[in-house]
Amino acid sequence: MNIRSLTRGDGVVIGAAVVLFIASFLDLSSYDCQGIGCSRVDNPNAWDSLGLLMSVFLAGVIAAALLIVSRAMPGRKVAGLDLGQFGVALTVFALWTAFWTILDISNAGAGLILGLLATMVLAAGAIAGPLVPFLKAPLLSPAAPAQGGQPQFGAQPGQGYGYPGAQQPPYGAQPSQGYGYPGAPQQGQPAPADQAQAQAQQPAPGGAAPAGDFTPFWFAVPVARPLYGEDGSPNPIAELAPGTWYLAVEQRGQSLVAQTQDGRRGVLQDTTGIQRG
Repeated sequence: MNIRSLTRGDGVVIGAAVVLFIASFLDLSSYDCQGIGCSRVDNPNAWDSLGLLMSVFLAGVIAAALLIVSRAMPGRKVAGLDLGQFGVALTVFALWTAFWTILDISNAGAGLILGLLATMVLAAGAIAGPLVPFLKAPLLSPAAPAQGGQPQFGAQPGQGYGYPGAQQPPYGAQPSQGYGYPGAPQQGQPAPADQAQAQAQQPAPGGAAPAGDFTPFWFAVPVARPLYGEDGSPNPIAELAPGTWYLAVEQRGQSLVAQTQDGRRGVLQDTTGIQRG
Protein backbone atom coordinates (compact mmCIF):
# COMPACT_ATOMS: atom_id res chain seq x y z
CA MET A 1 0.00 0.00 0.00
CA ASN A 2 1.20 3.49 -0.84
CA ILE A 3 1.45 5.28 2.52
CA ARG A 4 0.94 8.61 0.76
CA SER A 5 -2.57 7.51 -0.17
CA LEU A 6 -3.58 7.66 3.51
CA THR A 7 -5.80 10.58 4.49
CA ARG A 8 -6.06 12.60 7.68
CA GLY A 9 -9.12 10.57 8.59
CA ASP A 10 -6.99 7.43 8.38
CA GLY A 11 -4.46 9.08 10.68
CA VAL A 12 -7.19 9.78 13.24
CA VAL A 13 -8.32 6.16 13.08
CA ILE A 14 -4.77 4.83 13.52
CA GLY A 15 -4.05 7.18 16.43
CA ALA A 16 -7.27 6.25 18.22
CA ALA A 17 -6.52 2.55 17.79
CA VAL A 18 -3.07 2.99 19.36
CA VAL A 19 -4.55 4.84 22.35
CA LEU A 20 -7.22 2.16 22.70
CA PHE A 21 -4.59 -0.57 22.77
CA ILE A 22 -2.63 1.28 25.46
CA ALA A 23 -5.81 1.76 27.51
CA SER A 24 -6.32 -2.01 27.60
CA PHE A 25 -3.35 -2.29 29.99
CA LEU A 26 -4.68 0.31 32.45
CA ASP A 27 -6.98 -0.32 35.41
CA LEU A 28 -10.65 -0.83 34.66
CA SER A 29 -11.82 0.51 38.03
CA SER A 30 -10.43 2.58 40.88
CA TYR A 31 -11.13 2.24 44.58
CA ASP A 32 -10.54 4.90 47.18
CA CYS A 33 -9.43 2.81 50.15
CA GLN A 34 -10.12 4.52 53.50
CA GLY A 35 -10.12 3.12 57.01
CA ILE A 36 -7.90 1.24 59.41
CA GLY A 37 -6.31 -1.89 58.02
CA CYS A 38 -7.51 -1.20 54.49
CA SER A 39 -5.14 -2.42 51.81
CA ARG A 40 -5.39 -1.72 48.13
CA VAL A 41 -5.60 -4.72 45.82
CA ASP A 42 -4.33 -4.34 42.29
CA ASN A 43 -7.24 -3.66 39.99
CA PRO A 44 -7.66 -5.83 36.87
CA ASN A 45 -7.24 -4.46 33.37
CA ALA A 46 -9.00 -5.41 30.14
CA TRP A 47 -6.74 -8.43 29.63
CA ASP A 48 -8.25 -9.94 32.78
CA SER A 49 -11.77 -9.71 31.29
CA LEU A 50 -12.00 -11.57 27.98
CA GLY A 51 -15.49 -10.31 27.10
CA LEU A 52 -14.59 -6.65 27.61
CA LEU A 53 -11.25 -7.07 25.87
CA MET A 54 -12.78 -8.54 22.72
CA SER A 55 -15.91 -6.36 22.55
CA VAL A 56 -14.27 -2.98 23.15
CA PHE A 57 -10.48 -2.82 23.00
CA LEU A 58 -9.51 -5.44 20.43
CA ALA A 59 -12.72 -4.80 18.48
CA GLY A 60 -11.65 -1.19 18.01
CA VAL A 61 -8.12 -2.16 16.97
CA ILE A 62 -9.44 -4.74 14.49
CA ALA A 63 -11.91 -2.18 13.11
CA ALA A 64 -9.07 0.29 12.49
CA ALA A 65 -7.07 -2.41 10.71
CA LEU A 66 -10.05 -3.24 8.46
CA LEU A 67 -10.49 0.42 7.54
CA ILE A 68 -6.85 0.78 6.53
CA VAL A 69 -6.77 -2.52 4.64
CA SER A 70 -9.92 -1.51 2.75
CA ARG A 71 -7.97 1.38 1.21
CA ALA A 72 -5.23 -0.99 0.05
CA MET A 73 -7.68 -3.57 -1.34
CA PRO A 74 -10.84 -1.73 -2.45
CA GLY A 75 -13.79 -3.95 -3.25
CA ARG A 76 -12.92 -6.77 -0.82
CA LYS A 77 -15.93 -7.94 1.19
CA VAL A 78 -16.64 -9.81 4.43
CA ALA A 79 -20.07 -11.41 4.90
CA GLY A 80 -21.41 -9.37 1.97
CA LEU A 81 -20.10 -6.08 3.40
CA ASP A 82 -17.20 -4.03 2.15
CA LEU A 83 -14.19 -4.13 4.49
CA GLY A 84 -14.58 -0.40 5.16
CA GLN A 85 -18.28 -0.75 5.98
CA PHE A 86 -17.57 -3.70 8.26
CA GLY A 87 -14.87 -1.67 10.04
CA VAL A 88 -17.20 1.29 10.58
CA ALA A 89 -19.87 -0.99 12.04
CA LEU A 90 -17.30 -2.52 14.39
CA THR A 91 -16.19 0.90 15.66
CA VAL A 92 -19.80 1.79 16.49
CA PHE A 93 -20.21 -1.55 18.30
CA ALA A 94 -17.05 -0.90 20.36
CA LEU A 95 -18.28 2.58 21.31
CA TRP A 96 -21.73 1.25 22.24
CA THR A 97 -20.24 -1.43 24.50
CA ALA A 98 -17.74 0.94 26.14
CA PHE A 99 -20.48 3.51 26.88
CA TRP A 100 -22.77 1.08 28.68
CA THR A 101 -19.89 -0.63 30.46
CA ILE A 102 -18.63 2.59 32.01
CA LEU A 103 -22.16 3.44 33.16
CA ASP A 104 -22.41 0.04 34.86
CA ILE A 105 -19.22 0.53 36.89
CA SER A 106 -19.44 2.99 39.78
CA ASN A 107 -15.70 3.63 40.01
CA ALA A 108 -14.38 3.61 36.46
CA GLY A 109 -10.63 3.52 36.17
CA ALA A 110 -8.23 5.08 33.69
CA GLY A 111 -8.53 2.11 31.34
CA LEU A 112 -12.30 2.46 30.86
CA ILE A 113 -12.27 6.26 30.69
CA LEU A 114 -9.45 6.37 28.14
CA GLY A 115 -11.02 3.47 26.26
CA LEU A 116 -14.35 5.29 25.98
CA LEU A 117 -12.65 8.45 24.67
CA ALA A 118 -10.59 6.43 22.18
CA THR A 119 -13.65 4.59 20.83
CA MET A 120 -15.47 7.92 20.43
CA VAL A 121 -12.61 9.35 18.36
CA LEU A 122 -12.27 6.08 16.45
CA ALA A 123 -15.95 5.96 15.49
CA ALA A 124 -15.98 9.67 14.60
CA GLY A 125 -12.91 9.30 12.38
CA ALA A 126 -14.31 6.22 10.65
CA ILE A 127 -17.69 7.85 9.90
CA ALA A 128 -16.58 11.41 9.11
CA GLY A 129 -13.35 10.47 7.30
CA PRO A 130 -14.93 9.99 3.85
CA LEU A 131 -17.32 12.94 4.31
CA VAL A 132 -15.39 15.89 5.81
CA PRO A 133 -13.07 17.62 3.30
CA PHE A 134 -10.43 18.32 5.97
CA LEU A 135 -10.21 14.61 6.84
CA LYS A 136 -10.17 13.61 3.15
CA ALA A 137 -6.94 15.56 2.56
CA PRO A 138 -3.66 13.56 2.28
CA LEU A 139 -2.01 12.68 5.58
CA LEU A 140 1.53 13.25 4.26
CA SER A 141 2.70 15.91 1.85
CA PRO A 142 4.17 14.42 -1.32
CA ALA A 143 7.97 14.30 -1.16
CA ALA A 144 10.15 15.80 -3.84
CA PRO A 145 10.72 13.25 -6.63
CA ALA A 146 14.07 11.66 -7.27
CA GLN A 147 15.83 12.38 -10.55
CA GLY A 148 13.99 10.59 -13.33
CA GLY A 149 11.10 9.67 -11.01
CA GLN A 150 7.54 10.87 -10.83
CA PRO A 151 7.01 14.62 -10.30
CA GLN A 152 5.61 15.99 -7.08
CA PHE A 153 1.88 16.65 -7.18
CA GLY A 154 1.15 20.29 -7.87
CA ALA A 155 4.44 20.90 -9.67
CA GLN A 156 4.42 21.89 -13.29
CA PRO A 157 5.54 19.09 -15.64
CA GLY A 158 8.96 19.55 -17.14
CA GLN A 159 9.69 20.11 -20.78
CA GLY A 160 10.54 16.45 -21.36
CA TYR A 161 10.10 14.24 -24.37
CA GLY A 162 6.55 12.93 -24.30
CA TYR A 163 5.27 13.00 -20.73
CA PRO A 164 5.69 14.91 -17.42
CA GLY A 165 8.84 14.16 -15.50
CA ALA A 166 10.64 12.53 -18.43
CA GLN A 167 14.35 11.80 -18.10
CA GLN A 168 16.84 13.95 -19.93
CA PRO A 169 18.70 12.44 -22.92
CA PRO A 170 22.36 11.45 -22.65
CA TYR A 171 24.95 14.04 -23.47
CA GLY A 172 25.24 14.53 -27.20
CA ALA A 173 22.07 12.58 -28.06
CA GLN A 174 19.48 14.24 -30.23
CA PRO A 175 15.82 14.19 -29.10
CA SER A 176 14.82 12.78 -32.47
CA GLN A 177 16.88 9.65 -31.77
CA GLY A 178 14.27 8.43 -29.32
CA TYR A 179 16.15 9.05 -26.07
CA GLY A 180 14.47 10.74 -23.15
CA TYR A 181 12.07 8.19 -21.69
CA PRO A 182 11.72 4.40 -21.42
CA GLY A 183 10.12 2.78 -24.44
CA ALA A 184 10.83 5.72 -26.75
CA PRO A 185 9.63 5.15 -30.32
CA GLN A 186 12.12 4.27 -33.02
CA GLN A 187 12.11 5.72 -36.49
CA GLY A 188 8.83 5.09 -38.23
CA GLN A 189 6.89 4.52 -35.01
CA PRO A 190 4.27 7.02 -33.81
CA ALA A 191 5.01 9.22 -30.82
CA PRO A 192 3.31 8.46 -27.49
CA ALA A 193 1.05 11.48 -27.84
CA ASP A 194 -0.09 10.20 -31.23
CA GLN A 195 -0.67 6.73 -29.79
CA ALA A 196 -2.71 8.16 -26.91
CA GLN A 197 -4.75 10.26 -29.30
CA ALA A 198 -5.37 7.22 -31.52
CA GLN A 199 -6.49 5.22 -28.49
CA ALA A 200 -8.82 8.01 -27.47
CA GLN A 201 -10.40 7.95 -30.93
CA GLN A 202 -11.13 4.22 -30.77
CA PRO A 203 -14.66 3.29 -29.64
CA ALA A 204 -14.95 2.34 -25.98
CA PRO A 205 -15.86 -1.26 -25.05
CA GLY A 206 -19.15 -0.05 -23.60
CA GLY A 207 -20.13 1.41 -26.96
CA ALA A 208 -19.91 5.09 -25.92
CA ALA A 209 -18.18 7.23 -28.51
CA PRO A 210 -15.45 9.58 -27.23
CA ALA A 211 -15.75 13.29 -27.61
CA GLY A 212 -14.44 14.39 -30.98
CA ASP A 213 -12.57 17.43 -29.63
CA PHE A 214 -10.96 15.64 -26.69
CA THR A 215 -7.17 15.74 -26.46
CA PRO A 216 -5.37 13.28 -24.15
CA PHE A 217 -3.56 14.90 -21.24
CA TRP A 218 -1.60 13.96 -18.15
CA PHE A 219 -3.12 14.53 -14.72
CA ALA A 220 -2.62 13.79 -11.02
CA VAL A 221 -5.21 13.35 -8.27
CA PRO A 222 -5.14 15.30 -4.95
CA VAL A 223 -6.12 12.22 -2.89
CA ALA A 224 -6.35 8.50 -3.56
CA ARG A 225 -9.33 7.73 -5.78
CA PRO A 226 -10.71 4.44 -7.16
CA LEU A 227 -10.59 3.59 -10.84
CA TYR A 228 -13.58 1.60 -12.05
CA GLY A 229 -13.79 -0.75 -15.01
CA GLU A 230 -15.05 0.48 -18.36
CA ASP A 231 -17.70 -2.24 -18.34
CA GLY A 232 -19.58 -0.47 -15.54
CA SER A 233 -18.58 -2.89 -12.78
CA PRO A 234 -19.10 -1.41 -9.28
CA ASN A 235 -15.82 -2.87 -7.99
CA PRO A 236 -12.66 -0.75 -8.51
CA ILE A 237 -9.90 -2.23 -10.64
CA ALA A 238 -7.16 0.08 -9.33
CA GLU A 239 -6.51 3.04 -7.07
CA LEU A 240 -4.96 6.28 -8.34
CA ALA A 241 -2.45 7.62 -5.83
CA PRO A 242 -1.48 11.29 -5.41
CA GLY A 243 1.98 12.28 -6.60
CA THR A 244 1.76 10.11 -9.75
CA TRP A 245 0.87 11.19 -13.28
CA TYR A 246 -1.81 9.31 -15.23
CA LEU A 247 -2.96 9.65 -18.85
CA ALA A 248 -6.54 10.70 -19.59
CA VAL A 249 -7.50 9.15 -22.93
CA GLU A 250 -11.22 9.85 -23.10
CA GLN A 251 -13.93 11.92 -21.44
CA ARG A 252 -17.40 10.56 -20.65
CA GLY A 253 -19.57 13.30 -19.27
CA GLN A 254 -18.01 14.37 -15.97
CA SER A 255 -15.82 11.22 -15.83
CA LEU A 256 -12.47 10.48 -17.42
CA VAL A 257 -11.12 7.26 -18.90
CA ALA A 258 -7.62 7.05 -17.42
CA GLN A 259 -4.70 4.77 -18.19
CA THR A 260 -2.35 3.63 -15.41
CA GLN A 261 1.39 3.12 -15.71
CA ASP A 262 0.94 -0.63 -16.19
CA GLY A 263 -1.44 -0.11 -19.11
CA ARG A 264 -4.78 -0.70 -17.38
CA ARG A 265 -7.68 1.53 -18.38
CA GLY A 266 -10.64 2.49 -16.25
CA VAL A 267 -13.14 5.22 -15.46
CA LEU A 268 -12.30 7.92 -12.92
CA GLN A 269 -15.70 9.10 -11.70
CA ASP A 270 -14.51 11.81 -9.28
CA THR A 271 -12.46 14.36 -11.22
CA THR A 272 -12.73 17.28 -8.80
CA GLY A 273 -9.45 18.99 -7.97
CA ILE A 274 -7.27 17.05 -10.43
CA GLN A 275 -3.98 18.64 -11.55
CA ARG A 276 -3.52 18.76 -15.32
CA GLY A 277 -0.04 18.19 -16.67
